[in-house]
Amino acid sequence: MSQKKEKKINLNELTEEELLKYEVAEELGLLDRVLNQGWKSLSSKETGRIGGMVNRKKREKKEEK
Repeated sequence: MSQKKEKKINLNELTEEELLKYEVAEELGLLDRVLNQGWKSLSSKETGRIGGMVNRKKREKKEEK
């Protein structure tokens, strides 16, 4: 049985979009699960909610400029 290598997440080396995704996950109380079990541990509903919030925040940032 092969074990999947666990990639450690360096929050200092994330792109702006990735950082936004982690921020939204934290707002929804899902960050601990993502850090411990990965993004695949989330349900499609949770993933969709994160995606929707990320898009909304990106749109809001664009409107500010």
